[in-house]
Amino acid sequence: MRVELRSAGVELDGTTLLAPVSTSVPAGGTLVLRGANGSGKSTLLRLVSGLRLPTSGEVTVDGAAPAPRRRAFRRLVTGTVEPPLLARDLTLGEHVALVATTWGAPVRDARAAAGALLERLGIADLAHRFPHELSSGQTQLASLATVLVRPASLLLLDEPEQRLDADRTAVVAELLAERREAGATVLVATHSTPLEDALGGDVLRLAARSADTPDQGLDPERGVDDLTPDGGAAHA
Repeated sequence: MRVELRSAGVELDGTTLLAPVSTSVPAGGTLVLRGANGSGKSTLLRLVSGLRLPTSGEVTVDGAAPAPRRRAFRRLVTGTVEPPLLARDLTLGEHVALVATTWGAPVRDARAAAGALLERLGIADLAHRFPHELSSGQTQLASLATVLVRPASLLLLDEPEQRLDADRTAVVAELLAERREAGATVLVATHSTPLEDALGGDVLRLAARSADTPDQGLDPERGVDDLTPDGGAAHA
């Protein structure tokens, strides 16, 4: 899925949550969002997911405004933009298998996919635990499992490396790279340089700025952010 932002920004009660951004990500591409806390990384992901509307500019996914109330859109888009909703009475393995069946996998295939994914993430031995029995890092991996088990053409991930060690972060990078190679578009907000390096793709470094500053966009030579007076952006 192709993602485009044209001078897209967000203000709330006079506070700039995201200074205007102009950039595009081709179908099957990767965009890594970097920047300090408060620079707007999460807000940008919420714009693309349709969970927040821009107060200026425009956001499109495959040429149309994001529409999270439409099942067809939800089927194509997944991520960790919102906190995970984990039912207290379902085990980790049941959660992941349920997500797979919800999006069309036969029960047997869903259980197999859930088991294989939990194995890749190194938490197969936790499949029979309930959410309240997981540590913070294990909960993060559980959240990622419910995202990655789904069929989707656009993945939006907000700091997937949170509370993970270097080895687990590397596994997450491998899984995301595999999804991209299969044709998915991947947008990731991160503070992790190793994750950024492993994913490749373009990098957009956001800075907290007022809404009347020039658009934030990508340097066409480096695939890294630059402030461009006309808001244009290109990819290396």
